[in-house]
Amino acid sequence: MTAGSGDEQSPLFQPLAVGPLTLKNRVVMAPMSRYFCPDEIPHDDVVQYYARRARGGVGLIVTEATYIGHPSAHSYENVPRFYGEASLAGWKRVVEAVHAEGGRIMPQLWHTGSFREIGMAPDREVPGFGPSENLNAFENTTHLTKPMSETDIADVIDAYAVAAANAQALGFDGVELHAAHGYLIDTFFWHETNRRNDPWGGPTLAARARFGVEVVKAIRRKVGPDFPLSFRWSQFKQQDYRARLAQTPRELETLLGPLSDAGVTIFHASTRRFWEAGFRDLSEKTLAGWTREITGKPVIAVGSVGLAGVASTAKTAPGQVNSATVSFADAALDGVERVEALMAAGEFDLIAVGRALLADPDWTDKVREGRLDERIPFEKELLASLY
Repeated sequence: MTAGSGDEQSPLFQPLAVGPLTLKNRVVMAPMSRYFCPDEIPHDDVVQYYARRARGGVGLIVTEATYIGHPSAHSYENVPRFYGEASLAGWKRVVEAVHAEGGRIMPQLWHTGSFREIGMAPDREVPGFGPSENLNAFENTTHLTKPMSETDIADVIDAYAVAAANAQALGFDGVELHAAHGYLIDTFFWHETNRRNDPWGGPTLAARARFGVEVVKAIRRKVGPDFPLSFRWSQFKQQDYRARLAQTPRELETLLGPLSDAGVTIFHASTRRFWEAGFRDLSEKTLAGWTREITGKPVIAVGSVGLAGVASTAKTAPGQVNSATVSFADAALDGVERVEALMAAGEFDLIAVGRALLADPDWTDKVREGRLDERIPFEKELLASLY
């Protein structure tokens, strides 16, 4: 039997212990920017949005990306921040509501790097930050990124650590670092955007790993050794879906190994399709599978779970959900059987679900109980409301 036929013995619905954190199942709500915080504070609608997913059976919620406390972190309006008394009070209410429903939750900490332009809030004089001077992520020649000084680097690393400590103090069950998709940490990893010749860069991925490693170490100094820390990384960038940080598993080890040693608890391997091979010329092992083999740590896989269509390769606004060419199949398991098979084979430990959960807060319970025909299909129009 499978989860689609209501089998609670499915690997999807087995508990998982991650340090002091025990998850009731392996379904993760993927981080999805929603842009419903006009004052950068999570209010009642955001509180209820997350509480509904916890009530619907999700084992772990990773929140939408939220800005760390540095003026260069911001790029887009209506995104919540993770600093300041009012915003942290709002996040406290989110945590309490999710816990009241029996859920677990982590905030995703975000610095948008070169997606920022001069003129954006909160300080309109602050440009986008990056390891080197580059074109803005939108290839806008009038908005070059500022190469970060030693002071800039130290301040941003500290802002990450302070945000993680705040998460711990608020009662969150861990934190996730957004180090994927061409945002700040990822730009230090990528050879196209990091051309430094000082200790923060270099010709090898191992050399370029330092900034991410130091962020993890700084967080560990603030929160101690046991507070769960998830690290979301990707090969692809929003600027270039064909980009690759590592060409081989051996090269990938030079990035993930030091991050694991620095204190990452969970790796979140972001792909567009969770089942695809990480290195096609070697094997069918997924990117999540390689991540798990290299680090020995629990891994979250993600990419088009619960969707019958194949995601478009068209660009979207950063952080937004790409809904093109995606739909539910009326009588299909929408990849659930494949998730179970790969999870049972040891490719990954957790699976992140995005658009399917955005459309249907009860998706997890419906899959667990075999009520596939009751699911609410994802439609692009759903992005206009925070249900």
